[in-house]
Amino acid sequence: MSDTAPVAIVTGASRGAGRGIAVALGSHGCTVYVTGRSEKVGDHALPGTIYETAQAVTAAGGTGIAVRCDHSDDAQVQALFDQVRAEQGRLDILVNNAAAIYDELGMPGNFWEKPLKLGDMIDVGLRSGYVASWLAAPMMVAQDHGLIVFTSASGAAHYSMGPAYGAHKAGMDKMAFDMAVDFRDAGANVAALSIWMGALATDRLLAMMEADPDKFGYLRDQIETPEFTGHVIWALHSDPELHSLSGRTLIGAELAVKYGIQDEGGRQPPSYRDTHNVVPHVHHPLVIR
Repeated sequence: MSDTAPVAIVTGASRGAGRGIAVALGSHGCTVYVTGRSEKVGDHALPGTIYETAQAVTAAGGTGIAVRCDHSDDAQVQALFDQVRAEQGRLDILVNNAAAIYDELGMPGNFWEKPLKLGDMIDVGLRSGYVASWLAAPMMVAQDHGLIVFTSASGAAHYSMGPAYGAHKAGMDKMAFDMAVDFRDAGANVAALSIWMGALATDRLLAMMEADPDKFGYLRDQIETPEFTGHVIWALHSDPELHSLSGRTLIGAELAVKYGIQDEGGRQPPSYRDTHNVVPHVHHPLVIR
C-alpha cells in the first residue's frame, strides 16, 4: 500500500449517510471525492451540497473534492473515474451509496398504489453501484489493492417499504458477494462487501421522527450517526485480515464492536440481530461460469 493519503470515492454524499461516511474518512486523512447532484441550496428539498460536504471533509483533516455527478448518466460516472485516475493515479476505497430515495417510499399502501418513480432506486442505487464498481475494478486490480463497499440495510432480508427498496438492498448484498468471487478468481488483493447500516440520524429520518413520534420515537435508542459507518469502513480498510471478509454482508454495529468503535457520546448502537432477530443471508459457495 502506498504511503500517500488513501483515495476514496463516496457516491451520493451531499447529505445523509454519504456525507457522514465522507467526513469520517476525511478524519482519517483520506482524499475523498464527494459526488452528488446538489451544488447549491435549493437543489434538493433537504439541506446539503457536494461542496459543503467536501469542505467538511477537509475541515475533518482530509482533502475533500466535490464532483457534480448524476449517477444515472454513465458518461458522467466515467468522467468522474477518469478525473480520479488523472489526479490521483489510484483509488483505494469506493463507497456505493448513491440512491434515488423519495419521500413517498414510506407512504401507506401497496407497491402498485405508490408512484412508479420509487423503482428509480433500481437504477440509481443498484445499477449505479454496478457501474461505479465496474469502473473502479480495473484501477484496483492493477494496483493490487482496494475496497468496494455497498451501503445496505436489513431490508435486504425482510420486507421494508416495498419491493423496490428490498430489491435495491438485496441486490447490493449479492453484488458484493459475486464481485468478491471474481476478484478472488483474478488473484487480486481487492475486497468487496456490503454493510448493513442501522437507522441513521439524517435530516430525513429526524424529520420523520419529529412528525410522528408514536411511530418512529423508538429509534432514538437505536440510531446511528451518519459518520459511524465511515469509521467502520476505515477500520475494515486498515484490517490486515480484510480479505477473509470479502464477499460477505456484515452488520455495521457488530463490526464496530469488533474494532472497538463507539458512536457519538460513547454509544454502542445495537445490531439488527438483537433488535429485529434478522441477519444477512449467507450465500452458497457454488460457482457456475
